[in-house]
Amino acid sequence: MLGYGLDSDFWLGLLIMLTIVSVLLVSFNTIIRKWLKVERKRILSYNHVNEKHKRIDWIIRIIAVISLILGYSINIMSYPANTYWFLQPWYIIIVFLVVAELGRAVMERKYAQNSNAYKVTILEMTFILLIYISILTTDFWGLV
Repeated sequence: MLGYGLDSDFWLGLLIMLTIVSVLLVSFNTIIRKWLKVERKRILSYNHVNEKHKRIDWIIRIIAVISLILGYSINIMSYPANTYWFLQPWYIIIVFLVVAELGRAVMERKYAQNSNAYKVTILEMTFILLIYISILTTDFWGLV
């Protein structure tokens, strides 16, 4: 055991898991974009389809931050007896990431130049959710 209750293999397992997830995501993204003939987005940038999409995205982000603050406040006041699972930060973040990506897919379907762009967004979101669920249900694939 290291400090804070971590096993000595924790960091190695975490590094391996992050490497595997990164390779899976990059590979899936490359394959699906080539298959559907959609341009690759810039790394670490969030390209809005238009101004309407930008406004909607910022509204979603603001609501997510407010939800995180409220969820934390409610759960900390009722800790440890009655915390609400749906107010946990991981749950709120996942819900709002899905909402943001669905919003992006709708805007791409309506306004994007390439008609397949929304399909890539939906497939990527689904793939990420499947990886996330598989990591959680298999105890981080037994690595951590």
